[in-house]
Amino acid sequence: MTDNTKTLLYKKIIGLTEITQSGVDKLFAVACKRQIFKGEIILKQGQICRNIVFVEKGYLRTFIDKDGVDINTDFTFEDNFTTNLKSLRSSIPSDTTIQAGETATIYEFDKEELLNLYKVSPEIESFGRKLLEQLLITQEEHTNLFKLFTPTGRYHFLQTNKPQIIQRISLSQISSYLGVARETLSRIRKKG
Repeated sequence: MTDNTKTLLYKKIIGLTEITQSGVDKLFAVACKRQIFKGEIILKQGQICRNIVFVEKGYLRTFIDKDGVDINTDFTFEDNFTTNLKSLRSSIPSDTTIQAGETATIYEFDKEELLNLYKVSPEIESFGRKLLEQLLITQEEHTNLFKLFTPTGRYHFLQTNKPQIIQRISLSQISSYLGVARETLSRIRKKG
């Protein structure tokens, strides 16, 4: 593992909780680094989620297949974690698919290995709890977009708070994420 790689994940871990170098080393010891290619699926709708994933490079797209139409629910960019919380916590089939939106480098943390670390290390358990809280906040933020904003407001929220989506994701994918037709999104963008 290079120092740069370690720095990205290391900074994310210590940014979530107070943790000793020994605790960080234990987390790195159970992290499985993988390169995945654009379009590759790491969790398929209907499978049980067994991992929490950190994105080092690239991005992952989370979506629901509803009657053959993909509905985007999240985009996870560099320096962020993702998973399907409901499936991970309850061991029930995932209602979402997680797929590489471009070639990506990820770290996967196996649920069982993390649970074993939680049993022996209160600081790692604290990291896990704070990570789950962060993931829940992200999900709540997306849900609130639909409760609080019009389609125009949702787009402006992305411009201000999630510019990577605007810069790196196709118009069709963004329109699915915002729950609007592509043509509607084009009109919103033209109005500024």
